[in-house]
Amino acid sequence: MEPNLQFWISERQAFFRRFCQWMDLLDPVNMFISIGSIEKSRQLLFTTEDAPKHYLDNQVIKDAWNKSLSTVHPDSSKLIPHLFRPAAFLPVTAPMVFLLMMPDTGIKSIILTQGCLYGYTTAFNITNGNASYSHGPVERTLLGAGVFVSSTFIGLIPHFFQMKYPLNNFWLKRTLPIVFLAQVSGMNVFASRSFENHRGIEVMDKEGHVVGHSRKAGRKAIKDTAKSRAVLFGTSALVPELFIHIFKRTRFYPQTLLSLVILRMSSTFFMMGLMVPVSFSMFPQIGQIQCTQLEEKIQSSTEEKELFYYRGV
Repeated sequence: MEPNLQFWISERQAFFRRFCQWMDLLDPVNMFISIGSIEKSRQLLFTTEDAPKHYLDNQVIKDAWNKSLSTVHPDSSKLIPHLFRPAAFLPVTAPMVFLLMMPDTGIKSIILTQGCLYGYTTAFNITNGNASYSHGPVERTLLGAGVFVSSTFIGLIPHFFQMKYPLNNFWLKRTLPIVFLAQVSGMNVFASRSFENHRGIEVMDKEGHVVGHSRKAGRKAIKDTAKSRAVLFGTSALVPELFIHIFKRTRFYPQTLLSLVILRMSSTFFMMGLMVPVSFSMFPQIGQIQCTQLEEKIQSSTEEKELFYYRGV
């Protein structure tokens, strides 16, 4: 069995432990781990008996797991491209969210930032989603292009609306783009991983033996990930806005534009730095589903009461 898949099946831990684990996996250093170091780590995991059980009591095994989990896809056993590893998500998206939430930016700047954000998140979702369904590179490319264009267009709607119908209410003016950002981010996951829903993903028993392909499991995997992504971007954009609004009422509020920009940037980066591991930890990487909730063909092919599937990131 693929070591990463075996690890996530055996490690169905509580939220706080998942959060701490993701804090290790999201270390930006993991973007630059060499192929040789990854292969060495995975060879150690292959040759160590009950390697998942030694994650906490053996530092060498723990480091090997962190390298493997942060760079290798559990479904395909392929290396994740450097820019789309989970550790790259925060450094790439945080500046874009900051720029999107800056007030009084021109429409050209907004279009460019929206395009970069949804172009990256679309590719990230496809790369780190479930890979057990049948697909081809052309299909994925066409799907990704369509999702990128539609997400960017929908994300621009509140900005075009405000250009034509200026809003006087401060909170409506500032929160409308945030609502769209959260909604479109969740929709982006649904659209970019739609093949999982239409073609089904692998469901397996606790030993990792594949029982069949389930559309219902695919739908649940996408739904959970979409929720976590909407919470991530919605919270990361809303909390700094609230902080700035409250801070303006204090005597410590900076009077210069540069100080305000630095304050907004710091609060946005801090919030995203907290919310990315929270979002990735909201649901276990290996989802659990009752066999009775799956298709009849799968129910008749196993006696297991609960089956597992890879949710994706």
